[in-house]
Amino acid sequence: MSAAKPPKKNVVYSQPADTGTGTNVNTQLVYALDYLKSTSNPMRLQDIAIVTNTPLDTDLVLLEKFKSHDRVQYDQKTGLYSYRHDFNFRDKATLLTEIQRQTRRGGGISVRVLKEPWKEAPQAIEELEKEGEVLVTRTVKDGQLRMVFWNEIKPDEESGGKQFLDLWHQLKVPNDVDLLKALTSEGLQATASEGPAPKAPSSTKKKGKRSAPRQRQVRITNTHLKGEIDLSRDYHAAGK
Repeated sequence: MSAAKPPKKNVVYSQPADTGTGTNVNTQLVYALDYLKSTSNPMRLQDIAIVTNTPLDTDLVLLEKFKSHDRVQYDQKTGLYSYRHDFNFRDKATLLTEIQRQTRRGGGISVRVLKEPWKEAPQAIEELEKEGEVLVTRTVKDGQLRMVFWNEIKPDEESGGKQFLDLWHQLKVPNDVDLLKALTSEGLQATASEGPAPKAPSSTKKKGKRSAPRQRQVRITNTHLKGEIDLSRDYHAAGK
């Protein structure tokens, strides 16, 4: 009796082994760019290749694509590579300058975008918010920072506005006599105020009993004919 054969395993030999970064040049390029974007310090080409497990330093096609990418910045003096972000800052003062510049253009900046070049950007934005320098919007779900805007109205300006309102309310309106004198001294005159508009006659009549129409007496003016012609009857010419 022959021994039973072990069951066959479902092995697909047409697919390469998973190496983490794949063998496609474009896929390896994406891995290298993503890592360079995530780090804030310039790096050597060999270090990027080791960390990303890509042949970046040996594959000429991959290396050319990497160098010619518009987001890759190369320093010829140091031989180091860095990622070209939309914004370039490393401190709170420069961060505020970028926020001011973007707000003057008519919009805010995504905090996620500001976090890419500087990981401490969210903490700096919260400090600027407490200082009254910026305004922020947050997510409804967890209250995370979403957008940031420059606050053009500073707290000291708000207090100045309050002082102005207090002074405004302390002003007294002069009486009519003093006001007319002041206008006359300036060569001005007060305009006559318009009287109230006359009310339109009401079209509604009071409800109640309708009175009978009054009988108007007919006045006879031809008194010189009295006694000769009976004016209460219709006149008929006499026949010939």
